[in-house]
Amino acid sequence: MSVVVPCRPWHEAPLAALRGVAGVLTDIDDTLTTDGAITADALGALADLRAAGLPVIAITGRPMGWSEPFARDWPIDAIVAENGAVALFRDGAALQVEYAQDEATRAANARRLASAAQRVLHELPGTTLARDSAGRVTDIAVDHNEFARLTPQQVREVVALMRAEGMHATVSSIHVNGWYGEHDKRSGAAWIVRRLLQRDLDAEHERWVYVGDSTNDQLMFGHFPISVGVANLLHFADELQVWPAFLTNGARGAGFSEVAARLIAAR
Repeated sequence: MSVVVPCRPWHEAPLAALRGVAGVLTDIDDTLTTDGAITADALGALADLRAAGLPVIAITGRPMGWSEPFARDWPIDAIVAENGAVALFRDGAALQVEYAQDEATRAANARRLASAAQRVLHELPGTTLARDSAGRVTDIAVDHNEFARLTPQQVREVVALMRAEGMHATVSSIHVNGWYGEHDKRSGAAWIVRRLLQRDLDAEHERWVYVGDSTNDQLMFGHFPISVGVANLLHFADELQVWPAFLTNGARGAGFSEVAARLIAAR
């Protein structure tokens, strides 16, 4: 049975409604990137949004270490990594890193994370930790679709085990992420918007755009009225319970470029 897609095409988003947009929040993997790298059109779209005066903040499940060069080099205001736990942003020429949890909490959680990771690897045959795990500070990630391949049933088993360990668990287009703490993409976005821009994201959520591509973006799709899925979101159509308001024609970086072009046209 085919899934009914309850999204409007992004090109139908009314320019009048987009004119008051205050900024853009975006996932990274398979939203800005294609095959693991940012495309020239997506990188150009980031630069165009900056030139138009629209702040852009990336919200990702990727680790702090992986995010550092992109927070330094891309024309964006910040990256919130590890699903809301770590923020990276430039302060002049220096790159600043701040955490949602204090040092003692991170240290205590690190021991629990290591134990949970060993349980996943021991009890679920075929599982491997993500190759970017060395850069992770506040979570663990199991690779299901980057360099390794897990079946949907295996992914469900990883999620179930993480949750049995008392963790929060989400599934991105490439990894299953698990962590301890009450942070998530939404709280991380609100934290960094307040920290850098002195704005209340929850109070003005109708004026921010969120762009994503996977099931772990559903929290953000449901919170932001101007939410957009890039076309490859349809790969997860059978698993989505919360859809974005709009869908682009293009996939991955090309889809993000569509989002930027229409926002700039509305200025």
